[in-house]
Amino acid sequence: MTIADLWDQRISAFLLSPSQFLATTTTESFLAELLHELRKDKANDQLKILLVSVLLEHPTVLCPSASVGEETALELLSVFSHMPQKSIMLKCNIMLAITNVIICTSCLATHTKTAEDWLDLLFQTIQDTNDYRCGLSQQPIRATACDCLREMETCSPGLLSQKLEALFLLKQQETTVLHQSYCLLYTLGLKNAIRILTNQKDVTDLEFKSILGGNEGFAWKSNQLGLTSLPINMLVQVPRLPQGLDCKELKSIMSSLLEESYLLTPISQSALLRELVEVVAMVPGLSPTLFKSQLLRLFGTADVSLMHATLFMKDTFTDSLFTAEDENFLLKRLVGTAQHPLLRIPEKLFYMECILHFPENRPISSSGEESLPVLVTPRLAASLHPTVFNDSATMLCRLNLLCLVHLEVADEGEMDKGISHLFEHIMALLKIVDSDGSREVVVTSFRALFIFLTHFNGMEELSEKLIDKLCDMYSRHSQLAPNLIGLADRIQEHLDDPVWSVKLLRGLQKCIMEMPPLQLTIHNLSWHLKVLKRVAKEGQITQRNTIYLLLNVLINSNLCERGNWQVGNAVLAVCRNLLEHPSIDQVFIELADLLQYISIHYDDTDIKDHARFYYTLLTNLSWEKLTGVLAKGLDGGRAKERSHSAIMAENEGIASNLTVHKTNRHVLQLIKVQEASQSSSESSSESLEATGEVKNWLEVYQGQFQTPGFGSEVTLRYNLTHAKETDPLFDKVFTICLHFELKDSNYSKVSDIHVPCVFRDRKPPEVKVKLKPFQPYPTSLCVSAVFSTQDGRSWHSRLPDVSVSFPEIFLPLPLPPNSSCECKEQVFEHIWEAAASGNPDKSANSLFCFKPEDESLADLIKTHFQGYLITDQQSERSWKVLFFLPPKCHVLLKITQAEDAARVSIATDNWELLPFVNSYLQNITDNCSSTVTDG
Repeated sequence: MTIADLWDQRISAFLLSPSQFLATTTTESFLAELLHELRKDKANDQLKILLVSVLLEHPTVLCPSASVGEETALELLSVFSHMPQKSIMLKCNIMLAITNVIICTSCLATHTKTAEDWLDLLFQTIQDTNDYRCGLSQQPIRATACDCLREMETCSPGLLSQKLEALFLLKQQETTVLHQSYCLLYTLGLKNAIRILTNQKDVTDLEFKSILGGNEGFAWKSNQLGLTSLPINMLVQVPRLPQGLDCKELKSIMSSLLEESYLLTPISQSALLRELVEVVAMVPGLSPTLFKSQLLRLFGTADVSLMHATLFMKDTFTDSLFTAEDENFLLKRLVGTAQHPLLRIPEKLFYMECILHFPENRPISSSGEESLPVLVTPRLAASLHPTVFNDSATMLCRLNLLCLVHLEVADEGEMDKGISHLFEHIMALLKIVDSDGSREVVVTSFRALFIFLTHFNGMEELSEKLIDKLCDMYSRHSQLAPNLIGLADRIQEHLDDPVWSVKLLRGLQKCIMEMPPLQLTIHNLSWHLKVLKRVAKEGQITQRNTIYLLLNVLINSNLCERGNWQVGNAVLAVCRNLLEHPSIDQVFIELADLLQYISIHYDDTDIKDHARFYYTLLTNLSWEKLTGVLAKGLDGGRAKERSHSAIMAENEGIASNLTVHKTNRHVLQLIKVQEASQSSSESSSESLEATGEVKNWLEVYQGQFQTPGFGSEVTLRYNLTHAKETDPLFDKVFTICLHFELKDSNYSKVSDIHVPCVFRDRKPPEVKVKLKPFQPYPTSLCVSAVFSTQDGRSWHSRLPDVSVSFPEIFLPLPLPPNSSCECKEQVFEHIWEAAASGNPDKSANSLFCFKPEDESLADLIKTHFQGYLITDQQSERSWKVLFFLPPKCHVLLKITQAEDAARVSIATDNWELLPFVNSYLQNITDNCSSTVTDG
């Protein structure tokens, strides 16, 4: 496998899940490897572009601080300066990466030296107008430089406000295809500069002209303003400059930009027009009639972005720019375009939305509610009538529009031809559903029905016909029950008057009652019970027929003998809603008979128990108390439908009942126990007894790993204590169950830990967390706890995450306790020689140097390595250290003291551990040295 293939795999893994990828290495190490590979001359441009893509996608992951971001930008800048002239695409990608890192890591906001140098370099790059200096081949680099400057100006508005004269001259000089990039850059800088002026008081002509003629450095102070896009519409006050300023020069610039706009691509034209519209809106001395010459071209455009810019212009200037004839023509243009056969679905939907929210010159209503423009008449919209041949999205959008068009007639209580056509369209959709339509057709039809009813539910004749049709369909297609229930619920939520939903549910109840017994199969019965459960919630519908039906089905069928839990539970769900029905007194005897019959004859113990419980509630409590019991939640408020008081209704899992409360904050926490340095003679696991006859300690050592589970665990000790600020309710907690979840796949599942109790005023109990690594990398554990309080309630609480650092995984060499130093050294030397010879394949060597102070090296050895020392030759200033990392990894250190520095030679049988070893040594030596590493 080539280097390019390896990097391709690593970059793919990183982009798929950065957190999971970085669980196997450190951010600093991966970033260093990436930058090191970028500096290699042998790596091809495609590989380097792949490497740079990481910084384009996730700059803050690899550069978590401004200092790291600045260092990374400097490294990339160095790579950029050494790139050959032919590597155009690579240079462009590196430019984007540098800009991305500088912006995302706040280097630009804090005005770092790197950001300033990079801005200077970008500005120098765009000064090579028409490619006189670098040639045509370097044109993409100038285009990228313009894009980078635009991005930086967007993120720090006003940065280029003192460079407008220079940018204008560059725009005028540029005659290549990059003219539009210079236009957009200048226009953005102009808009932001004027926006900054609107925040000042008493702006003079001199200050105004100085902005247009500025040719100084970058305006870093303006970054603090944090400007955003202007909220330009008729309802929001736009910041404006004072009246009376001399705007001749600005007007000339605006006219020049508009005259050149036709040379730009449609997307660039749209961006340019939006910026210029905002400029005119902020400067009272500029008239919107500047755009008059552009309207004819914009009215005829087929581009979505330009049409959007035109509507933005109309929303901003209304009748200051658009006459009534212009408004009428533009609306007709939108109606015609919305039905163009060559348009894609998203474009059709866009034009429909433009019609629906068309910015009128004189809007009647400004309440924000959805309402059509006055000019959209039934005659104008006649060509937009929906058909069954339209795609779902277009058909629903057209239906909504036409319903609004004909709504005024409906409000007067009349029904015109338009409403009749819409009703026929709805009936045609239902006919398709009745003919076994697909799921998409069913969903679309019910959505269309909802749209129609929200507008015309007051027309009783149409409503009755729809209810009859839906009930007739249900009699043949009981699987439509969820759609009908959902329609009834949504209509009831949307309308203040629930009359239509009640009529539909009453009709469905009647339909089920009149069904012949042959249609009441197990499959169909489950749908019918869902409908009856919903019907039982309506206080305006009598429920006697429902109870008779259920009782007849249970008596005259073998349902009770079969003891199907799902069917029994569905029947109980209906009964539960009947218990809360306001007219329960009228059906008291019938409901009691039904519950008693179930409790005696149903062949399922769980169903019997719950039926008996319901019967007890019914016969012993008044309706007010009964509804209070069923409706009371655990917190004293109204319970959700699936609470513990639902008594298993439609719930097959007892564990899903809300019997465990959740705390709002941390109640408990795990605090690491500070352990004394381990003795070098301690063993982390069971060891073999040593005998004097054993000569080859390496064979003894390796033989221990044949025992299953040997040396596979790391035990971490924590104190389980209360968090700092908790409710007194939790001062005493009992039967705690700690549950651990891993954030990566480097460790096997951690077993739950049970603790009898934790009292705030007592010594905290100690818990031991046993980790079994697959790969001995640092990790983090998500911890939660379930416990009980003195009032008998159960609680679930999250604990702060537990971080497991790299040195916490270290264990001493697992040899028998009475092993001599010679035995340990023999094993050490064998492992060292094997690593040096490349056995196993993942073995590696490295070197770490640092300069300690006078006596700090001995203190460092004693503090950090005492439990892992193999030999301690302090007189010779030499030490050997071995870390064992489960399941079977080793890190060996040979530490020697030279005259000017301490040298740490590193050997390991797993080269992937080297980044963590380096970070660990760096951390423990930071206080006493300056370090140098060589991998």
